[in-house]
Amino acid sequence: MPTFTSLDVTDVRFPTSRSLDGSDAMNKDPDYSAAYLELRTSDGESGASLVFTIGRGNDVQGEAIRALSHHVIGRDVEEVLADIGRAGAAMIEDSQLRWLGPEKGVMQMAIGAVVNALWDLRCMREGKPLWLLLAELSPEELVDLVDFRYLEDALTREEALEILERALPGRAARIAQIQDRGYPAYTTTPGWLGYSDEKMERLLREARDQGFEMVKLKVGGDLADDLRRFEITRRILGEDFLVAADANQRWGVAEAVAAMEALAPAHPYWIEEPTSPDDVLAHAEIRRRISPIKVATGEHVHNRIMFKQLLQAGAVDVVQIDATRVGGVHENLAILLLAAKYGVPVCPHAGGVGLCEMVQHLSMLDFIAISGTMDDRRIEYVDHLHEHFVEPAIIQEGHYLAPQLPGAGARMLPASIETHRFPDGPVWKELTR
Repeated sequence: MPTFTSLDVTDVRFPTSRSLDGSDAMNKDPDYSAAYLELRTSDGESGASLVFTIGRGNDVQGEAIRALSHHVIGRDVEEVLADIGRAGAAMIEDSQLRWLGPEKGVMQMAIGAVVNALWDLRCMREGKPLWLLLAELSPEELVDLVDFRYLEDALTREEALEILERALPGRAARIAQIQDRGYPAYTTTPGWLGYSDEKMERLLREARDQGFEMVKLKVGGDLADDLRRFEITRRILGEDFLVAADANQRWGVAEAVAAMEALAPAHPYWIEEPTSPDDVLAHAEIRRRISPIKVATGEHVHNRIMFKQLLQAGAVDVVQIDATRVGGVHENLAILLLAAKYGVPVCPHAGGVGLCEMVQHLSMLDFIAISGTMDDRRIEYVDHLHEHFVEPAIIQEGHYLAPQLPGAGARMLPASIETHRFPDGPVWKELTR
């Protein structure tokens, strides 16, 4: 029987700080990066995954992933893949590693990388993309993947099962709809703070022409500049076009409220991460004071328990999951179920290395097997670095087209890994001459 033989992690970095791609009020010079995992077996197969970072610290993330190797190396592949939920739970329950930060931060993202790599391998073996493999599981199989510890005051196993069973009728039709039309997207491509007005204007026009019905602007650097950029956006796209704002945790409560009161005449659709992602009560207070502008968060929310509290406190209008921030497929499934229980739409964070490719699978699962709707739901899209993936995310008429190849979306091209390996890949050798 095949066994797991190695857990290989490569530090892959892209010098995006040179063009200011990804620049915002808090992250001014990001080098989009991936701690890239390949989980190999004795019969020559592999599961691929990654954790997205923005440069320094990518090596730390890689070491955290390697620290989990004892949970898989030497184990029977069939046994692990038959119960990935149990494998993920064992990693979370590793008390010595858990002490570094119970179900949060670098270790939780590392666990997510291994869990997602296991799902990628299972998808490869079954010949299906992740969204379809998960969508074809029974409600009982899906709910068995969720760890309900700490959630049961907000969502019980029985309630989750009811949500999944309620979505069973129409699953086949929704699968067909995803395959035919895809899933709605919005774009942040025009909105980075480091871009010139000319570049922003060109990208806004391109977004409209590509069929997007919503864009997002980064804010929080300078209020006068934010107002000017919103004015440019409204001039080009019109007053009815959906334009969201993202402060990337820049403000305290009073600052957030004052900034949004100033921006209110430009009709921002939502304000994303107006304050610390850990501050549930601050989000609730900001939401109360700036309504009807929506509050969105989730990109840096580190586990399902924090999402539970945000929903319980009525602190968010939009839940934003991330494919690599929490403990992988299972924890994101728990968050999707929580959002369905509270009737809050999920609009995932994406745009970093591999995030578009990975998180689209989760939104498609949500539509098919959980919420059953795309109302008020869109996946973020940013137009860079997709060419480095075996199956890059494809946008057509403002929609993500459904992935067709087997896998969970994170598999990178070997040449891209080799070229951008840090610090000794050709790209980085050239830059440090």
